[in-house]
Amino acid sequence: MRRTLVLSLTALVLTGGVVTGCGSGSGSGSAPPSGSATIQAAPTESNPAGDIPDNQAYVAYQPAGGGFTVKVPEGWARTTKGSTVTFTDKLNRIEITSGKAATKPTPQSVKSAVVPVLQRQLPKFQMGKVTVVSRPGGQAVLLTYRGNSTPDPVTGKVAPSAFERYSFFKSGQQVDLTLSGPVGADNVDPWRTVTDSFRWQ
Repeated sequence: MRRTLVLSLTALVLTGGVVTGCGSGSGSGSAPPSGSATIQAAPTESNPAGDIPDNQAYVAYQPAGGGFTVKVPEGWARTTKGSTVTFTDKLNRIEITSGKAATKPTPQSVKSAVVPVLQRQLPKFQMGKVTVVSRPGGQAVLLTYRGNSTPDPVTGKVAPSAFERYSFFKSGQQVDLTLSGPVGADNVDPWRTVTDSFRWQ
């Protein structure tokens, strides 16, 4: 009688194990043993479009005629058109324009002379702020605004972009440094690296 009871309990335990294994609902095998851990792949981190990597290297740029230097990200494509040189990488852009100026730019002169031009030329232009900021290379008038990016030369696509335009001035010479990237990209530190590096020569 006792032996029969023990055999019955053993059969019941084995049967319960089989039922538990088949009750996983996957139909592809038994459930993992009790106490075992299920290993899941770690999520892959990705930077938002337009974010400049933290390990980005920078190199000094100086125009042929001298006058100033500024650091730009190493490896970016460079194009020159007249007095404007542009550095681009994917959705980011740095545009440097230099020339003679009779007077020092002010927030009011930027609002009255620069903003109307941007309103005509930049699709989806949205005005930001005009302030005076200090950098190691001197004070600059900073204009922030938004608008569509320059069309991609391959796809023709445009993206909503945020712009920072710094106007430096010294002894009749003006340099406009415009930085732009996709709206939402976290490029505060890279843009600060560039603008902090500006120096008159």
